[in-house]
Amino acid sequence: MDSLEDLLAAHSPGHALPQGFYLREDVFARDVDLLLNRWTCVGHVSELPRPGDWITAELGVESAIIVHGDDGDLRAVANVCRHRGSRICVATRGSAAVLVCPYHAWSYHLDGRLRAAREMPAGFDPSAHHLKSLPLREIGGLIFISFGVDPPDLNLAEPALAAFGARYAWPHAKIAHRASYTVAANWKLALENYHECYHCAPAHPEFSVLHALSRPGARTLVTGPRVDARYTDCEDWGPTSNGREVVRVMRSALSEGCESGSADGQSVAPVMGPSDGHCVFAELGFLSAFLAYRDYGVIYRFIPRGVLNTEIEVIWLVAADAVEGQDYELARLIWLWDITSVADKRIIETNQAGVRSRHYTPGPFSLMEPGTRDYVERYVQELKARYEL
Repeated sequence: MDSLEDLLAAHSPGHALPQGFYLREDVFARDVDLLLNRWTCVGHVSELPRPGDWITAELGVESAIIVHGDDGDLRAVANVCRHRGSRICVATRGSAAVLVCPYHAWSYHLDGRLRAAREMPAGFDPSAHHLKSLPLREIGGLIFISFGVDPPDLNLAEPALAAFGARYAWPHAKIAHRASYTVAANWKLALENYHECYHCAPAHPEFSVLHALSRPGARTLVTGPRVDARYTDCEDWGPTSNGREVVRVMRSALSEGCESGSADGQSVAPVMGPSDGHCVFAELGFLSAFLAYRDYGVIYRFIPRGVLNTEIEVIWLVAADAVEGQDYELARLIWLWDITSVADKRIIETNQAGVRSRHYTPGPFSLMEPGTRDYVERYVQELKARYEL
């Protein structure tokens, strides 16, 4: 079996990755180690409106509790009891005055401080057994955490994403619906698919009729960081050695006469952002993607579960005061990105089936795949830097 160094050396820039990157357990373990040290979106602020509200998030074997504290602040702590390591919160969301481990009932304040531990010996120091804190940032209504102690700098990503969120009122939105799509494929194939629209015309006719992005020449390669203050556009996506977290905020034209991602191209919910004939795609880090229309938003969370298992969670946002059945119909709201996600699941799994063949060789990216090309090259550079290869 080739080493990771050999696999990296076999990669030709401008081409898809060698087969081992998509199939091998040892490579997947390196991937998870890399991703744990990045920033990833775990939810929206509307999920934690009151003190005591909490959600959990997982990546690899790690789990975090994101909790609304008594002081009004959001915090992230490792979901690992300081007694013998049990998970504390086993559900995906809940609310509690204190966090109590279900194993031996050690309890913790909402800020992670140990509150009580029964029958401990003399000399036991509670202050040495608080829950371990994790980095957390709230940006534009979105909650990001990292499982690493020193995640990448957000000096360019944070203001760009904050401006994006403000432009579409995401800090004041709420979740209208969420759905998960289990994809039997490597996480990189799922993300590579998301980063190009070369496949949109043959695979997503519903998307293609509404978005100019599906047409040749609509997406150009950007070299180096770019910021356009007129539209809060920002791109810092390709390979760098500066330690910054990757970010993209890309304004994209809708087809003539369209103002939203809906069956007829018209708004399906109360207005949240400008009506300028565009939508905006945004990303931060390797696993989080976002899309804003004038009337609703979409959060995409990519969660690697195994070397051939990726969960794609899709979350739809609407204005906080919008009422289902009165201001919007759920079926019309979710139509485009549900049908698109179902199609993506099919084509990604078909892609994975072909990549497993002994006849697979990495092919070159087309002129309509600069985003995927950038994504792959950034991944390769990050692996080389992390493991000094």
